[in-house]
Order: sequence, then structure tokens, then C-alpha cells
Amino acid sequence: MSLKVTFLMTRTLIAVFLLLVPLATLGLGPRPDPASAAVQPSTPAAVRESGPLRIAIIGMVHGHVEGLLWQASQRSDIKIVGVYEPDRALFDRLAGKYKLDPALYHASLAEMLDAVRPEAASVMGSIKDHLAAVEACAPRGIHTLLEKPLAFSNADARRMAALAKEHGVLVLTNYETSWYASLREAKRLVDSGEMAPVRRMIFRHGHKGPQEIGCSPEFLAWLTDPAQNGGGALVDFGCYGAVLSTWLMDGQRPTRVTAAASTLKPSVYPRVDDDATIVLTYPTATAVIQASWAWTHDNKEMDVYTEKGSIHAGRWDDLQVRTPDQPAKTVKPAAKPPEMENEWVYLRKVVRGECAVDDLSGLEFNLIVVEILDAARAHVATPTIPAQTPAK
Repeated sequence: MSLKVTFLMTRTLIAVFLLLVPLATLGLGPRPDPASAAVQPSTPAAVRESGPLRIAIIGMVHGHVEGLLWQASQRSDIKIVGVYEPDRALFDRLAGKYKLDPALYHASLAEMLDAVRPEAASVMGSIKDHLAAVEACAPRGIHTLLEKPLAFSNADARRMAALAKEHGVLVLTNYETSWYASLREAKRLVDSGEMAPVRRMIFRHGHKGPQEIGCSPEFLAWLTDPAQNGGGALVDFGCYGAVLSTWLMDGQRPTRVTAAASTLKPSVYPRVDDDATIVLTYPTATAVIQASWAWTHDNKEMDVYTEKGSIHAGRWDDLQVRTPDQPAKTVKPAAKPPEMENEWVYLRKVVRGECAVDDLSGLEFNLIVVEILDAARAHVATPTIPAQTPAK
């Protein structure tokens, strides 16, 4: 064989090898970002959809479903392709209000998922129903967005995480506070060292109560049922402080969880707590989570105390910082990244691999949230002062 032929054959083999082996494995190109790679949907890029995100709705008893129905009627980047709700009268009522096509209705969850093949599902049932929704969606390759919290029991949360891993799907948790620019800027101030290290966090989340603010009967029915919600205000609003403290502490688990819960309005909420306090102890910080259905106004705010000053982050763009012994100064938070506009913009982008999973919605931090809630519920259920024995 001539030297010329040998050279041509060798060059051909090298070319074929380079086509088959990723450049990154040879050290000749940029390596994929491990964080980004870990969150890509399982759907191959060649068959990934374009256009509006095709969303199915699982359950309509969560009051937040009306936010999705309204958004879908106003925007072109999301499309509702099917609705599963056992109560046909409830579907008909909301369909009339938001002009939904009656053909969207399905009485069977499995039949709906197989018929419309959505990219993602918005789960709008009780917290207890989250597991059944993920069990139906994950094996079909359907991503899920759950209204907060992920779950109230560790067993359910771990089962959902196992399904997500097994089937390569996203199981995300939606919190209203995830879309606050004030919180994003507060986290930046901590991470940059401008306000650090964190020593104490205080979270206040709550309102007058679900009945007092006019929640629908179907929403109240499960929200005030301990078997369906896991508790009252402790779960409903305690989850906010749990996820935010986990976020600010970069995923640390607290070393101790203590909690107290009361029913201040037993005639209104006879089966669940309506006021709760959870205290989280970390090696270098403390978090106090105040959750209530007994306040005079809607409240979603946090105070972070650091060795260099404090941060007050309220709703949306409400932000003040205070250096030691100085008055508070109002700060305009930086604009949010485009993918953080709201949950529906984010869901479309993350499902299609156009952005990474945000820590506040991802499984890693939300599994810790459930551990905190489960521990808090257990602490409330165990009296710390033994009952007095009646004198004989």
C-alpha cells in the first residue's frame, strides 16, 4: 500500500472518529455545563415542540387555576389542550367564565393524558393529590408544575423525586414569591457579600384566612382538610419561609426544627391550625417562619439580618436595605431575567431546555421544604409539657 493511500485512509478514520466522539471528551471544545445538562427535558431536540407550550390541567379545585385560565386567554405562548376534573359542574362553571371549549373536558386522567399528549401539566388539585398526578404524568414523559408545596409528607415527596429521576421529567413547584424581583435582589446582596453573612431570617406569610378572603367552596373543602392539605396555615404559608430559608442558606438543611401551631378561630377552622410559627436552627443562622390565617392583611415579606446590615423584601419590587445604625433606604431591584417573568414563561422555557431549573422550583430544595414541614407537623403533634395527672 502506498504512503499516499495510507495517509488518506488515516485522515478518513480520524474524521469519522471526530464525528462520533463529542469534542468535550477530547479536551478540544467547551464542556457542557453540568447544571444545565442535568435539567434538560428527556424529549430529544429533534422532536421537541415549538410554538405555544401545550399544557394540560389536572384538577380545578385549587383557586390558582383561574390565574392559568386567565393567562391562557391573554397570551399566545401557552395553550390549554386538556382538562381533567372529576366534577363536571365545576369545569362547566369555569369553562363558561373563561370561554373554554367543552371538548377540553376529560373525566379520566389517563385518557386525557393519552389523548392530548401535553408537554406539561399544571396540577391544580389538593396537595395530597400531587403524587397521583406525578405518577400518571412521569411515565408518559410529561413534566409537571405543582402549586406549592411539593408535598407535606416525606414519603410522597421522595416517591415523586424517584419518578422524576426514573423517567427524566421535571417536577417543579410554583410559589408566588419566586417571581418577586425584591427577593432576587436580596439573594444577590447576600451572595455578593454586600449583606453577609446571614445570621437571622424572619418570614411573614399569610392573610385573614381562606374563608375570610372569599376562597371558593371547592378550594376551602380541601384546604381545611388535614388529610388533603396536611394542616392549615402551617403548610399553606409555612412552605414559603421553608423554601426561602433553604435558598438563602444555599441548600443547607437545618439542624433542628421546632414549631408551634394554634387554632385561633375554632368556629371557622375546627380541623386545622390557622396560626403557626416554625423555628429553624442552622449552624450559623436562625430562621423564624410566621404563617397565619389570622392577620388583618395579605402579608408576604422577609427580613434578613446579616453582619453588614439588614434587608427587608416585600411583595414584587418592595425592597429596603439598612446598614448598621442607619435608617432604611429604599432600593430599586434589578430587572428579573426574562425567563423569570412569571411561572408560565418559565415553564415553557425550562421544559424546552431554554433555561436551567430555578432553585426555588426545583426538586432539590423542595425536598428539604417537605422535610421541614413534616418535622414541624411532627413537633406540633408531640406535646412538650406532659398533661397534669389529676390528684387522687
